[in-house]
Amino acid sequence: MIYPASGELQKQMLYRTLGRTQERVSAIGLGGFHIGHPKDEQESIDLIHRAIDQGITFMDNCWDYNEGVSENRMGKALRNGHREKVFLMTKIDGRTKKLAAQQIDQSLQRLQTDRIDLLQFHEVIRLEDPDRIFAEDGAIAAFLDAKQAGKIRYIGFTGHKDPLVHLRMLEIAKQNEFRFDAVQMPLNVMDAHFRSFQHHVLPVLVEQGIGVLGMKSMADGHILKSNTVSPIECLHYALNLPTSVVITGIDRREILDQAIAAIDSYKPMSAQEVTALLAKTISAAATGRYEPYKTGIQFDETALHPEWLGLPAA
Repeated sequence: MIYPASGELQKQMLYRTLGRTQERVSAIGLGGFHIGHPKDEQESIDLIHRAIDQGITFMDNCWDYNEGVSENRMGKALRNGHREKVFLMTKIDGRTKKLAAQQIDQSLQRLQTDRIDLLQFHEVIRLEDPDRIFAEDGAIAAFLDAKQAGKIRYIGFTGHKDPLVHLRMLEIAKQNEFRFDAVQMPLNVMDAHFRSFQHHVLPVLVEQGIGVLGMKSMADGHILKSNTVSPIECLHYALNLPTSVVITGIDRREILDQAIAAIDSYKPMSAQEVTALLAKTISAAATGRYEPYKTGIQFDETALHPEWLGLPAA
């Protein structure tokens, strides 16, 4: 299925609406995991400032990224008036009300803010995760309390394992008379061929007016190792889907410039252009080799740290 892209250009950046929230956000989001990679903290802060100057307003982060370093660095970068220029998102791992509440407060402290624009359940990758989150004393209660207290504005979830888990999370939410504001998932030229979030989850989100956050447009570089597509083609493909934001990892100036170049050169792709691009990746994508987050455990941080969820350590 080919989805039309929409949005408007302001300065160098493309801005889109985050689902039914009506929030205007940059079509490119700065990934929180990679912003914790530079050895020099100031380099990360400078990258965030430069991204904001280039029109990027959507900031991604997570409670567990780089053991809190990513949130701490972003918090420092957003001081002195920068906080009001961005739409700030972070994620927490806790599946119980008590642990989720603790992690929310820790994230607020690290990010040096009194509110998070979008808070998401991180790594919903197991079929039992929705049951834990929506249990009587589950994490959803902490999210709703935080929203009532003004600590968060919108609620979403993320995951990278299998579209069936996302669909179950949406179904369990519906059973509990809850609807998410945003959902984050892999959307890329390989996903279109293998256990596809694009084909199975994306239409549901569009129908329900839930903001679509695309991630892993290059699968942390794994897709580029297939030698089938370029970084710009990867970003253009994800932007061409009905994504509100395409979150991309940025750990140095050249990668930021690459993301801006993708926006500058982007125009809606025709059905023929999409078909031709996907034809280049169909063979490489067949087994999920270049999407290891779906088939392996190296991306499953909460599997390695069950205590982050509130489960007994392995």
